[in-house]
Parts: sequence; C-alpha cells; structure tokens
Amino acid sequence: KKDIPAVNFIIHEIHCRRNIEICPYCSDSIPKSEMKNHIESEHVQVTCKCMMKMENSLLKDHEASSCPLRPVLCQFCDIQLAFNKLQEHELYCGARTEPCGRCGRNVLLKELKEHPQVCG
Repeated sequence: KKDIPAVNFIIHEIHCRRNIEICPYCSDSIPKSEMKNHIESEHVQVTCKCMMKMENSLLKDHEASSCPLRPVLCQFCDIQLAFNKLQEHELYCGARTEPCGRCGRNVLLKELKEHPQVCG
C-alpha cells in the first residue's frame, strides 16, 4: 500500500508476502507475528459501562463523545454528572435565581448571561 521504487519491487514483494498480512477487520498491513495480538487488542468486542458493545479500538472515542454515561459539567453549577442526566438537571438548576449585583433583582441562572443587557 505504499510506493516502492521499481528496482526494489520484487524484493519488497517477496518480503511482504512472507512477513505481512492484511487484517480482515480493518484492512491494515500487520506483521504476521503481530496479527493475533492486533486482533485481540484492537478488534475484540468489549462492553462499555452503558452496556453498548463495540470493538476495543472504538471504546475511547465512544466514552469521550457519544456514551450517554460520559461525565459532563452543568453550565450553571459546574457539578459533574452523566450526560443522560444533564438536560433534566440543567432545567432545574437554570431555574434557580441569584440577585443581580447591579439592580438587585433576582435573575434566573439561565438568564444571567443576557441580564446585563437589560439590567437597570
């Protein structure tokens, strides 16, 4: 899968046929001696804490960006909670109020960012 100078091609092809295999799962070129380890470490099925099954190589990305149980911070109180609980928590948390330091009115936390534009 790489460009090889024509003068080296036959030697290279012999070397590759002896020593390299194409992974049946990801089509990467893997040394034959490492194929078993590659399949066991990259393509074995694992179960995330959310009970979704996937290849081990995909687990980190899943946990970081799409797992419903990944940790996230509430935009109002900075408490860490599971992503699937965030919307319900922020509806409650954003409805709390704090007094404005300039006008003294109680302002909903979800409106606190826009409040200075209408304050006073």
